[in-house]
Amino acid sequence: MQVLELPVRFAHVDAAGIVFYPRYFEMLNAAVEQYFADIVGVDFRQMHLDRHIGVPTVHLEADFAVPSRLGDRLSIDLIVDKVGRSSCAIRYVIRCADEVRMRASATLVCMDLVKASAVPWPDDMRARMLVEASG
Repeated sequence: MQVLELPVRFAHVDAAGIVFYPRYFEMLNAAVEQYFADIVGVDFRQMHLDRHIGVPTVHLEADFAVPSRLGDRLSIDLIVDKVGRSSCAIRYVIRCADEVRMRASATLVCMDLVKASAVPWPDDMRARMLVEASG
């Protein structure tokens, strides 16, 4: 499933004219934010301010295949592989057209922002995540 499309902007590139690797991680976070808003139905404002939960990344692995350059149009696929009681395993694929630029995998945890500890996914969110993970 495609979650996010975005152009490589000037702010994303380094002096060599390619995407500076930390900017990719910002793009992955933007894809997570879009996933929760569009697919799960709970945006980050609702999550953080109303429900007082967050979804920090607790594990992340990445492989960079081909550099991306200013003006490239990237698409980020976010695939939910597994939904646990309070975590989920996801994969990302960043492409420019049909060319894979980066692959990554991550674990997100549902966290109570007040207690700063993991909590079970709220039932409504978990149900939508499970539908996406099985589809």
